[in-house]
Amino acid sequence: MSAPLYVSSYSSSTEIQFINNLTSPPTVLHISKPIGEISVSRSAYFYFIFDCTSFHSSILTSNCTPVDGETDKFATFGQSLPGILGIVRLRFGKYVIVITKAEKIGLIKGHAIYQIIDFEFIALQDGVVRDKDEAAYLALLKRGVKAGPMYFSYTWDLSNSMQRQSSSTDSPVWMKADDRFFWNKFAISPLIEFADSDPEVSHFILPVIFGYVNLTKTSLKSTAFTFGLISRRSRFRAGTRYFSRGIDAQGNVSNYNETEQLVILDETAQYTTYSFVQTRGSVPVYWAEINNLRYKPKLRVFDTALESAKLHFETQKKYYGRNYCVNLVNQAGYEMPVKSAFETAITNLNDPDVLYIYFDFHHECKGMKWYRVQLLIDKLIGLGAGDMGWFQSVESPEKSTTIVQKTQNGVVRTNCMDCLDRTNVVQSTLAGWTLQRQLIDARILAPAERWEEDAAFVSVFRNMWADNADFISKAYSGTGALKTDFTRTGKRTKQGALQDLRNSIERYAKNNFFDGPRQDAYDLFLGNHLPYEVAEPPFRDHRPLLIQSMPYVVYGAIMMIMAAIFLPRANDARLSIRLFILIWLLVLSYAMWFIAGHGLAYVNWPRLVQLDYVGEQEVVHAGTGKIKGWVMSEKTKLESRIRGLEEGKKRTE
Repeated sequence: MSAPLYVSSYSSSTEIQFINNLTSPPTVLHISKPIGEISVSRSAYFYFIFDCTSFHSSILTSNCTPVDGETDKFATFGQSLPGILGIVRLRFGKYVIVITKAEKIGLIKGHAIYQIIDFEFIALQDGVVRDKDEAAYLALLKRGVKAGPMYFSYTWDLSNSMQRQSSSTDSPVWMKADDRFFWNKFAISPLIEFADSDPEVSHFILPVIFGYVNLTKTSLKSTAFTFGLISRRSRFRAGTRYFSRGIDAQGNVSNYNETEQLVILDETAQYTTYSFVQTRGSVPVYWAEINNLRYKPKLRVFDTALESAKLHFETQKKYYGRNYCVNLVNQAGYEMPVKSAFETAITNLNDPDVLYIYFDFHHECKGMKWYRVQLLIDKLIGLGAGDMGWFQSVESPEKSTTIVQKTQNGVVRTNCMDCLDRTNVVQSTLAGWTLQRQLIDARILAPAERWEEDAAFVSVFRNMWADNADFISKAYSGTGALKTDFTRTGKRTKQGALQDLRNSIERYAKNNFFDGPRQDAYDLFLGNHLPYEVAEPPFRDHRPLLIQSMPYVVYGAIMMIMAAIFLPRANDARLSIRLFILIWLLVLSYAMWFIAGHGLAYVNWPRLVQLDYVGEQEVVHAGTGKIKGWVMSEKTKLESRIRGLEEGKKRTE
């Protein structure tokens, strides 16, 4: 394995320089101030030999010191950095996002994998821009960067599965990256565009995935191997639970994740690899849930979106082969319209390589009998899913040869309403079933043995899948996953049910009152909103004064009631105090009734890329005509720059 890329930075009044000292002579990336023009040079002027063999707690630090070099010619030596995440332009300036700390979390066939721990934003413009909109954008950008775990490798393509990598070319990692999972593709696009004129900039382009990576050295039946799990979140139609649903015109679905389970045997002078891939994603029709402060938002199914569904499954087949579509939504009640729309879409597709399997999870597994998920596995086997296999290869690094022994020729695509909780249970069960067959194939287990008999390995497997469930859930819903007690322990518990209740309450609060900025942060980092193209930043509160003031009335009424109850008072003031409390209780009741009746106006909506499905049907007619008019006028103003269930979001320029 080649040594990790070493990037050091140097800043002057006219430019920022990033020096890759592992090339000979060193490659220097110049980013000019304040406009951010890019150039690359290779000059002996910057030639140093660095002793970078020392790492503290597997974290890349600035402990590398120049030796045998002309240090007097480069007096101000900058901080050593793991890499550059991107260059983003806001309203009044550009910002270079650099990774300042990265922790090594494991190895894949000898290639180091890192998790990003910390970042720094370097403004190219001098001084502080005293503009509150610029500050608001910058705060959102920082939130987007810190939204969740990001991972990278200098020498291994984390965005592609083992099977896709087996046929990849010998080119820079970023050029081989799967476009769906290249999370910082928009942010790093200035360097990618410059690579057309100067390929040397490739030394500074670092592809990053947003997801979950866990690589653990373990053993079973005295055989040591690396057990791993990699989940890759798509950058297309990325968002939060209620603000990103269904499919877009390009066939991208919300909350799309590819999860790959790995078993890597590090044998004498060779690696034997087993890989099994599953996908999840929102039901591929035009549908939405409109927040209105009620526990269950208003469900709307717009269209079966046949053409978009075709595009989605063409992409699925291109990457994975035959699709086994497992649908876990309820067959009655609130979720039934989504089930019906999905089935209509599958029927209209009439594609023999897109097979539909319905499993009413809540009905089949009621009474905490979740072991009955095995019934779904039996259904899949009956449809031929057992024949899709897995990817398997033997690689000899010394001889630089890789022999592909098996390929996975299909994929199970699982969804429930959110593609979180029920989906997690099913995916982990399917992964365990496949793992059993792989371990027998590797001769780690005899046909009559089961991996569930080894308590230590069972703990590794279950906790890894439960942690994966929590990551995907937090990225989409804001909380950990439900039902993870079953994933971790193999059984449903009352304590787990209580934790699910807490998570459900927290989800309600976050999805209604806090997810707007979180969605904005995704849209800003992924390039779905370009601040420099917007004449009027969307941060002003244009709601009528009555709407804006009502939460303050609630707070004031509560404070007055608390003061009347707890502050000292004279004995002869009981009647007046009771009357005082009654008046404020009436005020509080009216304010709460008003907010509940106008819930649409109190949801914390995204501001950068607005949703287009909140229309006249959602306006509560109990309100005044003025409020209704405001809602509709806001919708009209935003229609020219909406997210669009019809138009989708695949903008990368």
